[in-house]
Amino acid sequence: MNNPQTLAPQTLGVVLVTVGAETEAQDLGRYLVETRLAACVSLMPLQSIYRWQGEVQIDQEWQLLIKTDLSRFEDLSAAIRQRHPYDLPEIIALPITQGLPDYLGWLLAETRPA
Repeated sequence: MNNPQTLAPQTLGVVLVTVGAETEAQDLGRYLVETRLAACVSLMPLQSIYRWQGEVQIDQEWQLLIKTDLSRFEDLSAAIRQRHPYDLPEIIALPITQGLPDYLGWLLAETRPA
């Protein structure tokens, strides 16, 4: 197996996605883990302030922190877009530059296609 410390800067990351309801967050997160597009999805309620179609909006949303192998980003992004209720979903990838080697190894193993 490859060294997780070496792989982290190149392939592992966190993808941020917001949805409007807790059930939407749970359903999407569960699907991503079940299909191995994510090793883990953490859910958090938050309030977002943004401009949409010329108007400032303030909404309660749910943030998904999706821990994944970014080499699978295109498949992950496609799955999110297919299941996401928004016209323009937030899908932002951030690289993991360092982490506990055992955790990074687990993350990599859990996102390998079956």
